[in-house]
Amino acid sequence: MTDKLSRSVVAVAGCGGIGSNAAVSLVRAGIGELIIADMDIIEASNLNRQYFFADEIGLKKVFTLKSRLNSINQDCRITAYNVEIVREDVKKLFGAADILIEAFDNAESKQWLIEEWASLYPDRPVVSGNGLSGYGNFESIKIRRSGNIYFCGDGTSELADGLCSARVAIISNIQANLAIELLMKIKEAAV
Repeated sequence: MTDKLSRSVVAVAGCGGIGSNAAVSLVRAGIGELIIADMDIIEASNLNRQYFFADEIGLKKVFTLKSRLNSINQDCRITAYNVEIVREDVKKLFGAADILIEAFDNAESKQWLIEEWASLYPDRPVVSGNGLSGYGNFESIKIRRSGNIYFCGDGTSELADGLCSARVAIISNIQANLAIELLMKIKEAAV
């Protein structure tokens, strides 16, 4: 498994709750290369669900996450972009990736990113997180597939319930686990 994963490249669009937690799981699993992009800074309100700490408030998420990931696995090559991700830059930022983890907060941004990725790379999977608000109701969390687009979450939760660290971590780890499963299949088929 490790050999196949070490030859894999995963892109993570967004370094918040979903992106930071998924990236940690991917690096711990032995992914060879990770591309991360985000333009936000760490705020106190992020600490309840994102892989950041109080002494990092005010720092740029993408560079702080890169440092944390390198401290977990120094062999993982990490490219970090501190940019606003826009449709026109998807190919430039993420084109080297075998799989894209979509980790945006905004529904409109999720939609255009998935559409752009699927248009540019119809044979490469995109794994999206959605419906992750609230707590409990674990049995509602599912993976839904449409071609090479995978949706992880309950697909219905409204943000009115708030974001709970446990539920965000569950869904981000489902995304990471699914990415690992898909990468194993991709690398086996390439042999």
